[in-house]
Amino acid sequence: MGLHSKPLKEVLSHLETEEEGLTQEEAESRIEEEGKNVIESDDSTSPLKIFLSQFQDNLIYLLFVAGALSLGIGLLPEHSPEYREAGVIFLILIANGTFGFIQDYKAEKSIQALKKMAKPNATVMRGGKKKEISSKDVVPGDIVFLEQGDAVPADARLIEADALEVDESALTGESHEISKQPGQSEENSAVADRKNMVFMNTHVVKGRGKAVVTATGMDTEVGDIAEELDEAEKGQTPFEEEVDKMGKRIGALVVGIISFVALLQFALTGADAITILILAIGLSVAAIPESLPAIVTLTLALGSRKLLEKDALVRRLPVVEALGSVNYIVTDKTGTLTEGAMTVETMYFQGEEFQVTGTGTSTEGRFKRDGHETDSEYLEPLLECGMYCNNSEMTEDGFMGEPTEIALLVSAKKAGLEDNKKRKKSIPFSSDRKKMTVVTEDNQAYMKGAPGAVLERCDRILEDGEEKELTDEKRQELKDKNHEFARDALRVLGFARKEVKGDEEDEEIESDMVFLGLQGMMDPAREEVKEAVGDCRNAGIGVVMATGDNIETAKAIGKELGFNPEGAMRGPEIEEMSDEELQEKVMEVEIFARVSPEHKVRILEALQAQGYNVAMTGDGVNDAPALKNSDVGVAMGQRGTDVAKKSSDMVLQDDNFVTIRDAISEGRAIFDNIRKVTNQLLSTNSGEVMFVFLGTLIGGLFYPEYFASGDAVVLTALMILWVNFASDGPPAIALGEDPKVEGIMERNPRDPDQPILDKKILGMIAVTGPLAALVMLPVFFLNIENFAHAQTMLFMALAFFEIMMFQVIRRDYGLKLTDNKYLIAAILFASLTHLAILYTPLSDVFRVVPLGPQHWIQVAAVLGVFTVLEYSYRRVLSRKFGNRVL
Repeated sequence: MGLHSKPLKEVLSHLETEEEGLTQEEAESRIEEEGKNVIESDDSTSPLKIFLSQFQDNLIYLLFVAGALSLGIGLLPEHSPEYREAGVIFLILIANGTFGFIQDYKAEKSIQALKKMAKPNATVMRGGKKKEISSKDVVPGDIVFLEQGDAVPADARLIEADALEVDESALTGESHEISKQPGQSEENSAVADRKNMVFMNTHVVKGRGKAVVTATGMDTEVGDIAEELDEAEKGQTPFEEEVDKMGKRIGALVVGIISFVALLQFALTGADAITILILAIGLSVAAIPESLPAIVTLTLALGSRKLLEKDALVRRLPVVEALGSVNYIVTDKTGTLTEGAMTVETMYFQGEEFQVTGTGTSTEGRFKRDGHETDSEYLEPLLECGMYCNNSEMTEDGFMGEPTEIALLVSAKKAGLEDNKKRKKSIPFSSDRKKMTVVTEDNQAYMKGAPGAVLERCDRILEDGEEKELTDEKRQELKDKNHEFARDALRVLGFARKEVKGDEEDEEIESDMVFLGLQGMMDPAREEVKEAVGDCRNAGIGVVMATGDNIETAKAIGKELGFNPEGAMRGPEIEEMSDEELQEKVMEVEIFARVSPEHKVRILEALQAQGYNVAMTGDGVNDAPALKNSDVGVAMGQRGTDVAKKSSDMVLQDDNFVTIRDAISEGRAIFDNIRKVTNQLLSTNSGEVMFVFLGTLIGGLFYPEYFASGDAVVLTALMILWVNFASDGPPAIALGEDPKVEGIMERNPRDPDQPILDKKILGMIAVTGPLAALVMLPVFFLNIENFAHAQTMLFMALAFFEIMMFQVIRRDYGLKLTDNKYLIAAILFASLTHLAILYTPLSDVFRVVPLGPQHWIQVAAVLGVFTVLEYSYRRVLSRKFGNRVL
């Protein structure tokens, strides 16, 4: 039932209530029937669920199988379980999972504080008496009372209103306060046009009202949007999808390699099942980059910490990387591109135009005429009128009141004026009168309101410091100036004054006034946003404004920030377009005005249908569906509603668009780091596979006497696991501190279809592993007569080969080792741990022996030869694919 369009008596009857309100018993009964007045959420932070999710990866599954096989050997006759290998495998798996769990759990817990509602109480009529209750206990049929500053606790139909104005920007995107009054609205009217209704999650900025609650909780307009959010399942980011696919491919490759090698070994050497099983475990451990998920998680976590230092809270770690691949931003205007506070920018006084500097509620500002600073004392008559005819006030905590009146008070404070006259009488503003008048203790009457409404009450004008007749010519001049300001998207008010005796009727007080001038205000653009928008576009990222505000205001703000106002569209025009037409139009239009939540989702989908990775920024309830459906949803922490934050991937705690630019830059750097790590891990793991495969094959064919025992392998699974953990782990984590590549925000976004492992990197991986094995295996076979020494030398060659590969890969990005002191420390630490294994009792655990200088010379020699050949190959590859990997 459309209660906004029905007579009030019928509404009360439908809700089974009266203007005296419900009894406590009736209210309690309705709570049982209707439920609490809350926006339901199925979000829950389950530590167990988060922890278990760390192990839901194809690569991890394979390692669990390898660990189980190590233990399973003990079930075979005359064999004992390989507790050391299994223990190390499971220990590393748990360590990797714990790292990921800690970061994900911290992010989930941090967001909980942002989900608290700011206004928990509501004033209602219960049992014929006013009573303050928790807003969650409000029920349909309750009579609620609204005062300036109150949050509207539920959707309600107005019964009474005294100069009531409501800020609905969080719901509709309208930046100006909306005047409300009792009555009936058209049945098919939009939410923004229902002047007889107030809505949950909006705020009273002026006046007072009395209303009957028509809907609570999920049945409100906010609740409808919340339901849309629950229907919008958040899919994987492109990066998550790619890592998942990569894991599946590596898994399939591992199974294929093991099967091929097992058949080959059996056919050529006649190896028994135990030998083949041990080889399978070794190959599994060698081929699987088990530290990749944990290192990627830690790399993303380091990035999220950097963003948090810049007031950006990431809710899902993969989103950090996803920001780096964003190539379109759909942004709200109010509070995101603008200050979110009205500011007087222009004044017209005594035939001259003045500009006012400063923004928001800062009282720092200057008055200028033709670009030159002017004495504010000259403007005092106009500023005084705006200050005294005003219901806002300045307190220790800042300004209180509705945005327009705060703007007038701030402009007066910029001139150093003090409110030192008491109010004697007030004739309140109403939407019918469109003006307000105040009489002060010195019998001075001040009027402000719509310029036309004020002008019709004036017969004189202040000019050259004197009161002169307000001629028809002068009236037209003022009207033209008002229209000129309005075309610049300014909200314009007129001001007048006169002396009174103090005992006149309202009509007489508001007659024969002296017109003073005009003040034009707007919600100004943030000073730093224009540069940030420009930086995003230089980085190949399209930026589109989608706002619920009127088109003239949107165009004016957009033009100031570098948006093209040509072809700006309104929401109703979107409704008339097919999906195909909108897809074409969205590439041409940069400003969309008067858009609803459904319009924003359609704009988003029109971009996504063309393959764009879209970030949606916003702070209001009206932004929430698009935030949820976007590739990266970015909510505002200060101005953002609970629903918007719930649906976002990242919350900007400073509400600053500039932070988005910084986040995108950070995301690109993180992707570079992830690509470096992936390149290193897969290149070195392919080397490990070649070491085990070729070493076992050559040994079985040419040195059968050394490989007759099933336990004889070129490298044990424990050695490979240790190298993966020590050589790869610390340096890979330190890569998170690599400096950004120069010009990172001057290159185009990564194509959504471009994988982490492009053709160039795959070419490197395909050659690096076999090349390392061919160069380094000779050090093993040349010393095979002393099998323990040979195995230890190959173990160390592998360990330092994997460490060296970090700088080999970083060199492709133009980075020197000295650019990252943390990497230097990590390399030193990893090197010392390897030496500790050789020269401490740990050598017994790994079954290695100390090496002498003659052994280290051979290891250094093969590493040197490999480095020369690897750099030569990379130069050839760079000439083919371009001299960069970015």
